[in-house]
Amino acid sequence: MGVDGTRATLRYSGSGPRKVRQVLGLIRGLDVSDAREVLRFCERGAADEIGKLLDSAVANAEHNDHVPSDELFVSAAWANEGPTAKRFRPRARGRGTQILKRTSHVTVVVSRYSEDQLRDRAVREEASGVGVAAERRRRLTRRRRVAASTATEAHDHDHDHDHEESTPDVSVEDQAPEEKV
Repeated sequence: MGVDGTRATLRYSGSGPRKVRQVLGLIRGLDVSDAREVLRFCERGAADEIGKLLDSAVANAEHNDHVPSDELFVSAAWANEGPTAKRFRPRARGRGTQILKRTSHVTVVVSRYSEDQLRDRAVREEASGVGVAAERRRRLTRRRRVAASTATEAHDHDHDHDHEESTPDVSVEDQAPEEKV
């Protein structure tokens, strides 16, 4: 096909092409991070395979074309029929019916946003407080919270649980019987 971008192909997928096309329709045209989120919460079985395929396409773009993943979007995605395996299932009265186990060849293409689109995205992300800069701020505040919580080893709170103290672990059987006087 004449689609510009970096592609990854999964051949002989165990899912049928009709089922795969439904999942591909969910991510076509989305930003790579949004597509990953959609696939992560999609309950279809093909979503796991397509998620791995999307990660492969992004890795190909980063390694071969030197394009960062935050500048990529899913420009095209399609599923073609692969070979169909034919099996038979026994039925009543000595008959057998044919079972068709369909396979598919799945292709995901990721492309880089144009300069104008990247500029517009940066302006929108800066105005809304989301994006790469906001994610960096979120990570820094998370690190600071974790560092602050580990710095205060002694903590006081209003619930009961056993703290690690220097009490010997002695079971009832190990204790010496008390002498009766």
